[in-house]
Amino acid sequence: MKPMVRLLLFLLSITAICVFWGEHTLYIAPQKQRFCACDRCLFENNTLAIEGLREFPQPLLSRNYNLPEEEYNWWRRLQPGGGSISDYRKNIERVFQLISDNPPLEASSPGRCRTCAVVGNSRNLLKSHYGPLIDFQDYVIRINRGHSKGFEADVGNRTTHHVMYLESASQLDNTTRPVLFTFKMRDLPWITRVLSTQPSGKKSIPRKSLFNKDLAMVVNPAFMRYIHQVWLQKKGAYASTGFMALALALHICDEVHVFGFGADSDGNWSHYWEKVPNKKVKTGGHPGNVEYEMIEELARHQILKFYTGW
Repeated sequence: MKPMVRLLLFLLSITAICVFWGEHTLYIAPQKQRFCACDRCLFENNTLAIEGLREFPQPLLSRNYNLPEEEYNWWRRLQPGGGSISDYRKNIERVFQLISDNPPLEASSPGRCRTCAVVGNSRNLLKSHYGPLIDFQDYVIRINRGHSKGFEADVGNRTTHHVMYLESASQLDNTTRPVLFTFKMRDLPWITRVLSTQPSGKKSIPRKSLFNKDLAMVVNPAFMRYIHQVWLQKKGAYASTGFMALALALHICDEVHVFGFGADSDGNWSHYWEKVPNKKVKTGGHPGNVEYEMIEELARHQILKFYTGW
């Protein structure tokens, strides 16, 4: 074989080998699109790897949601009030004549990391200087009578969502989203009453609503039951409003920061705005210690970031 032909065959062989190996070594498998831009995204790749924890399909009520009778019967026994499931559905229909049918919740996006600060009411927030870190988050969720005036350095001054049971309700500004937990039948007509701007009695001046009705959300009783029975293993009568707010945050944010939960350094469960700690304050029918241990476990699994205060 002529030298020129051998050289040509050699070059062709080298080229074929390079092409073969190039196809195998330079190939990069397409990456799976991520849910969010955080380092860790909730509900992505089994992030919630604790047994029994998963995303609940519908944490908030909507007009078209039909609460199953089994869920209603559990909810009805939480507090005195009675009523049939038919009464419940009629009351819910009146509520959704006043508030948005489907509360707008921003969906996860590969280009954004939605962060939440869930701010509890424990005295362990005092002297914590968490305020700037709390206000830095996209959403700031406060609970029941939690407020910021006079405590801004420790608890921040922003509020995007205010989670409350109705006995703790207070006037909110026009931009804060009220997230309402109902525990008994008479809570439902209460919602329609406080959201209505129609004059009552002989007064002709329209009343001012406690909340911006276009921002109002009502938590699904089935979600409340799920948190109590699955997350807390039926400990206590039902979960606290604060713990349910935390669980809700895990469904509306990609990254959750938790502040102000648990007792203070003296073991008291008092609130940060109380001038004198109330040493008689306990957790009532709520499993406070179980909830605290659950938060610690979620933090160990890097599902949330827990700030224990001082």
